[in-house]
Amino acid sequence: MIGSGADQAPRALILAAGRGARLRPLTDTVPKPLVEAAGKPLIHYGLELLRAHGIKDVVINVHHLADAIIESVGNGAELGLRIRFSVEETLLDTGGGIRQAAELLGIRREEPVGRPLVVLNADVVSEIPLGEVLARHTRSGALVTMVLRDDPRAAEYGLFGTDETGRIRHFLGRGLPPEGLRLGMFASVHVLSAEVVGHMPATGAFGSMRDLYPRLFNEGGHFEGVFYDGPWYTADTPADLAATDAALRQTGYCPKPGTPRF
Repeated sequence: MIGSGADQAPRALILAAGRGARLRPLTDTVPKPLVEAAGKPLIHYGLELLRAHGIKDVVINVHHLADAIIESVGNGAELGLRIRFSVEETLLDTGGGIRQAAELLGIRREEPVGRPLVVLNADVVSEIPLGEVLARHTRSGALVTMVLRDDPRAAEYGLFGTDETGRIRHFLGRGLPPEGLRLGMFASVHVLSAEVVGHMPATGAFGSMRDLYPRLFNEGGHFEGVFYDGPWYTADTPADLAATDAALRQTGYCPKPGTPRF
C-alpha cells in the first residue's frame, strides 16, 4: 500500500530518447525534445506540468543527441526539480527505457516495490491534472492508469474503451468489443505501479504499448482509464508543430497547481 509523506511522493519519467524522424531534417541537428513551440523547448512544458503538481524527482531517458538535451535541461535546480538522465547507448524502445530509468528511481525489476511512476512523452503539451490521475490510480488498485481523450482521430491512433467504472475493457483491439464502452485514444501520459517493472524482460529493447501492456491486459491485469478534455498538443509532424506553436502563442500555458493525492 502506498503511504503518505514526502518520502512517498510519486516520481516521473519523461520519454525523450526518440529520433523524431517525422520532423526531419530539423531533428537531424536538434533533438525533438528541444524543438521549440511558442519560444520554449517542448520538454519544458512537461517539466512545468510536473512541477505544478509537486512531482520533483524526474528522470529523462535520452539517446539521440543526448548531450544536447542534458546540457540544455541541466539538473533541474532552476525549476525546483531533481533531474537525472538515463542514457541509452542503444535505443531501448519505450519499455526498455522505462525499465532502465526505473532503476535510477529505486524500482528494481528483482524487487519491484515503491511509489507509482508517472510517465509522459517529451513532445506532448497538456494540462492534465496529474494529482487526480494519481489518486484514481491508487484508489482503483490498477497496474497501469492511462490518460485517455476523445478525439475524432482516435481510431487512427488506436482505440481504448472503458466501462462505467473506468476500467479499460478494450485495449487496441483486445478484450471486449468497443460497442457500449466509452472510447478514446491514449494521451501519452500514464501512471504505472512499481509491480509492472517486475513483469518486464530482464534485458533488451521492447515496447510498452506494443509488447508488455497487451500481454498484461490479456492476463487480466487491471488497466484504468481517466478521460481528459483539456488542452492537448503534439508535435509529431511539421503541421502538428505549427499548430501547437500557434495555439500556445494564442492561449499560453498555465497548468493548474495541484498536490499529488494518493
